[in-house]
Amino acid sequence: MIDANSGRSSIPRSAGAIRERRKPQPWPKDQRFRILSIDGGGIKGLFPATILSELEQRYLGGDSIAGYFDLIVGTSTGGILALGLGAGLKASELAHLYICRGPEIFPEPTDSTIDRIRAWWSGKRHFLYRRYEREPLEKMLRDILGKKTFGESIVRLCIPAFEGRHSEVFVFKTPHHPDYKCDRFDSMVKVALSASAAPTFFRPLEHNHYTLIDGGVWANNPAMLAVIEAMICFDIDRSQIDLFSIGCGDDPYVVSGDKIDFGGKFAWSDIIFAAMRLQSLSAINQARLLLGPPSVHRIDPPKNPRPILLDDYRRSIDELVPAAKSVVDEFGQDIAYTFLARKASAYEPVPISESST
Repeated sequence: MIDANSGRSSIPRSAGAIRERRKPQPWPKDQRFRILSIDGGGIKGLFPATILSELEQRYLGGDSIAGYFDLIVGTSTGGILALGLGAGLKASELAHLYICRGPEIFPEPTDSTIDRIRAWWSGKRHFLYRRYEREPLEKMLRDILGKKTFGESIVRLCIPAFEGRHSEVFVFKTPHHPDYKCDRFDSMVKVALSASAAPTFFRPLEHNHYTLIDGGVWANNPAMLAVIEAMICFDIDRSQIDLFSIGCGDDPYVVSGDKIDFGGKFAWSDIIFAAMRLQSLSAINQARLLLGPPSVHRIDPPKNPRPILLDDYRRSIDELVPAAKSVVDEFGQDIAYTFLARKASAYEPVPISESST
């Protein structure tokens, strides 16, 4: 139902949720279920993109890494990477895209006086207005994803967002279960824009009569979302699941100084970073408790005394790209042994006649 005054949906998506336990689909008892989970992090998505690209080059002969996972889940920039893999792109192509076109999305100021003034004004303006316009990001997405629909993904995908009109979590899901009827015909571009509309950076996306915002506000690390998805959709034991989770940088949040001495809104204005840090730790710790530590492979960039901002293109290039290559130098063989020894079984979407209402 559409509200006549606002033109928006007056019914939350949750109103269509099934009221009984989902029926698990068959899964071979002798076959592992391999999950790739990619955190949100803006231009710092260069870190997971480079790791996946290096794995392709070193262990797969340049073959796409998407074909080695049974489910890929990504938040925000991780969602863009997941969608790119689902659209048939290689991780190496996506890493190259971030390097070449990152400045279009997050423009770098030059040393000119005019640009320094613009950068100063942008910082002040950001207190009252979003920092970036969506058009450059949308153009890049259209260039790489074209007119592909979400249902055309070559791999199972889950992409979290937040729906702001009804205050609900919102997860785009490919038609890998007969109960999933809503998202098949959404364009990949719209899913990517919905999932990456980071508050204060980009305008929320009005899509299908919903107001959609970056899923990082509740699942910046979507690892547990991925594990739960596997267990509710398939007749699978938790001991069969292997999780490869890649972060974009989760710096410690230390409570000190003004937060202790004064405790007002100004001192705690950055509390969102604590929430994101703790959500990520919680997700990984829960996954380790549920699956067992040996089945959870988590990689984060090295801790940095000066955190890299979500839109800091230059430091991401200079610091995160070499850090990602060093990670693959150290852990690449173990990752390849667990996740890249054989291709995943071919993914077949549920036929439209079975999944459509």
